[in-house]
Amino acid sequence: MYLITVVGNLLIILTVCSDSHLHTPMYFFLANLSFVDIFSTSTTVPKMLMNIQTESKVITFAGCVTQIYFFILFAVLDVFLLSVMAYDRYVAICHPLHYKVIMKPRFCGLLVLLSWLSVVSLFYCTMLGVYLSSAATQSSHASAVASVMYTVVTPMLNPFIYSLRNKDIKRALKTFFLREILHGQLS
Repeated sequence: MYLITVVGNLLIILTVCSDSHLHTPMYFFLANLSFVDIFSTSTTVPKMLMNIQTESKVITFAGCVTQIYFFILFAVLDVFLLSVMAYDRYVAICHPLHYKVIMKPRFCGLLVLLSWLSVVSLFYCTMLGVYLSSAATQSSHASAVASVMYTVVTPMLNPFIYSLRNKDIKRALKTFFLREILHGQLS
């Protein structure tokens, strides 16, 4: 599932970057969401896989704090980006004639930057305070399953939900792969 998550999201990023038809606000936000999903999953899954392999549940305090910080950072960034994407769709549907005027590339970049900065500034101190002060708790099987659902399954499904069902992305992917295959045969 981890490989599917990384490859699926990387594919979305590469496709959006390589196809000029996808250089629109919606796809810019989708590429950023894919970027965040890769890092969100990479925050926890490698350590989890190592724990499964070594049958050890040990993590250093510094490692735990670092992992929690980045996990919350990327989880909240997901929420902010989804909010920005909702705003983009709102403008496209409710103000279609003003869409290009409102959603200029510079404004879209600013929205993404503000998403990143808001997350860092809002959650940096509060997250550390909450998690450093909480007592250690034992995890049950149900909480482990729930953790896997939101740390692995959701980022794995995002490319399929938001992008791979889209006809423009499908067309761009076909073009991308055909170009790579032809480039490989000509080399």
